[in-house]
Amino acid sequence: MRLISVAACNLNQWAMDFDCNLKNIKESITTAKKAGAIIRLGPELEITGYGCEDHFLELDTITHAWECLKELLVGEWTDGILCSFGMPIIKGSERYNCQVLCLNRKIIMIRPKMWLANDGNYRELRWFTTWKHKEQLVKFNLPAEISEAISQDSVPFGYGYMQFIDTAVAAEVCEELFSPMPPHTELALNGVEVFLNASGSHHQLRKLDLRLRAFIGATHTRGGVYMYSNHQGCDGGRLYYDGCACIVVNGDVVAQGSQFSLKDVEVEVAQIDLDAVASLRGSISSFQEQASSKPEVSSVPVPYKLCQSFKLPMSLSSPRKIKYHSPEEEIAFGPGCWLWDYLRRSGASGFLLPLSGGADSSSVAAIVGCMCQLVVKEIENGDSQVKADAIRIGNYTDGQFPTDSKEFAKRIFYTVYMGTENSSETTKTRAKVLADEIGSWHLDVSIDGVISALLTLFQTLTGKRPRYKLDGGSNIENLGLQNIQARIRMVLAFMLASLMPWVHSKPGFYLVLGSSNVDEGLRGYLTKYDCSSADINPIGSISKQDLRTFLRWAAVNLGYPSLADVEAAPPTAELEPIRSNYSQLDEVDMGMTYEELSVYGRLRKIFRCGPVSMFQNLCYKWGGKLTPSQVADKVKYFFKYYSINRHKMTVMTPSYHAESYSPEDNRFDLRQFLYNARWPYQFRKIDEMVKEIDGDKVTLMTATEKDQQDVTSVGGMGVIAAGSGDPRAGV
Repeated sequence: MRLISVAACNLNQWAMDFDCNLKNIKESITTAKKAGAIIRLGPELEITGYGCEDHFLELDTITHAWECLKELLVGEWTDGILCSFGMPIIKGSERYNCQVLCLNRKIIMIRPKMWLANDGNYRELRWFTTWKHKEQLVKFNLPAEISEAISQDSVPFGYGYMQFIDTAVAAEVCEELFSPMPPHTELALNGVEVFLNASGSHHQLRKLDLRLRAFIGATHTRGGVYMYSNHQGCDGGRLYYDGCACIVVNGDVVAQGSQFSLKDVEVEVAQIDLDAVASLRGSISSFQEQASSKPEVSSVPVPYKLCQSFKLPMSLSSPRKIKYHSPEEEIAFGPGCWLWDYLRRSGASGFLLPLSGGADSSSVAAIVGCMCQLVVKEIENGDSQVKADAIRIGNYTDGQFPTDSKEFAKRIFYTVYMGTENSSETTKTRAKVLADEIGSWHLDVSIDGVISALLTLFQTLTGKRPRYKLDGGSNIENLGLQNIQARIRMVLAFMLASLMPWVHSKPGFYLVLGSSNVDEGLRGYLTKYDCSSADINPIGSISKQDLRTFLRWAAVNLGYPSLADVEAAPPTAELEPIRSNYSQLDEVDMGMTYEELSVYGRLRKIFRCGPVSMFQNLCYKWGGKLTPSQVADKVKYFFKYYSINRHKMTVMTPSYHAESYSPEDNRFDLRQFLYNARWPYQFRKIDEMVKEIDGDKVTLMTATEKDQQDVTSVGGMGVIAAGSGDPRAGV
């Protein structure tokens, strides 16, 4: 037997915080060593943090990364354990995203990334170049300071693997696994048995299964040990890296880390018999045949043994059931953990949320409540870092710390219901009840006086006073009056967030939370600079349909039963007067349902449909219930308002990224914000298609009517023939 113990990590790194990152790396190595691991794999770019973005262009960032690596090499950190560290490296005049493989205070090789992530949220080609010389390893001269410290002048640099005495190990970096021709394919044919994938993968609803299938597929038909390490947490931006460090053996998951956690360091260890890999490969005839004619990959010989022989006290890791979270759990835990990282790293003392009693703001409140529950639970589990952060943020003294989530929420979470004459008692009550269930410090204020003062000022300036449409006003007046209410709420929210800590003799400031969802952002159904304008938004890329499902789940599983009533209520902005014969409803205002918006959003972004191809797709999807003309009207209506309101995306609050059809303008959905909202060419093409379809229908109907006449005529002749004694008549 060739027994080997390996460790994969989830690390909560922070871009550009080298002290934090180095501390987590050292802790992970210590934990891996205590567990007996001989290989320790960290996440991609773990020394700098993955989300440094344009900081990667600064030479300081590269220099500091080398300084941290030096500290790891001159100490005892790599003694007796193969460590893979992620960092940026400049070779010549090119900057590469690299894995630095170290053992016993030496660098064995540097593996630059060959296929960079450059779509969706990723812009790696902006900062790095791909390594294109697959055929050979080249010499890399180490910086003088490193060379002197470890007595090593140069190191092999490029694509290849490490050939130890008893096994072969190679790196495959993040995106390379998902490329059409992943490196592990030919590396396996060259005898590599252990694959090290350092990753920087973010959370997206329902995405984890795709990732795990890739790990499993990499070794299911080729054999091998596939190790996967990832970042976990908010490292300074919109993404939440969702961990889930894994170790897969011959297609079976034998170790899986958490997807959502408040821990800074999590290490998954597995004990494996590498003979199981050799046995599987030897049993697959096609593998043997392809290996016999494989393209040679360069290797670095390492005169060191990684494996142990037969050893009874060492237990082998067995296949385990994969842990998946439901989408409702993902909405609770992902944004909840992201909010905690943002709160503790921003220096803020808590959150303030305008709580309307509607589905969106109630979802945000529930997520903050979930965050408080996670904090208390982690403290109970003995996490000293979470405890220290909670004591500081909650302003605890005399050795006290959070033991109850509602008590903790009272210290760090303000909710405020900002009602007007257009608000109902129902939403006011729902907001108060939910606040009590969560434990937030709740305020109830009427803003009618501020609105009246502004309208009086406007009347003084112009001599006119706007009226609601229900009271005889125009559409312009109606919209203006709604916008005044919405914008006053934003101003009041920021004022309260900055001053309420002072009122209660607390240090710091509060972060204002936004609560617009992805569908409203896509449609532009929000007021620019209203309560959608905040410091951060945990639900900004989550659909209304997913949020409603989450509310039903949270009512039971988070212990906030009033959320069931919130979910059951029809969505309304409550910005227009309530009458016995009129109540404002979101879907009526928008001219489309939230379900339709999700369809439009997915076709526009995920399937890359413009107006014409969206029309064509929806003719098939909705053809059973809508005519082509009706489909055309819906598509044109959507694109009209999407393009009119696209400018709002340029100032949207930074939002947690959770959905693949997010219209977020900063980095994910890059499009113009000034459109010809009439879309003359595209809409004309749609109209031509509708006319052509209608013409085909008329032609088809005419042909069908003629056929029916012919059948009737033939049928009549048959009856006559039957009367004349024809034996075939009526057959």
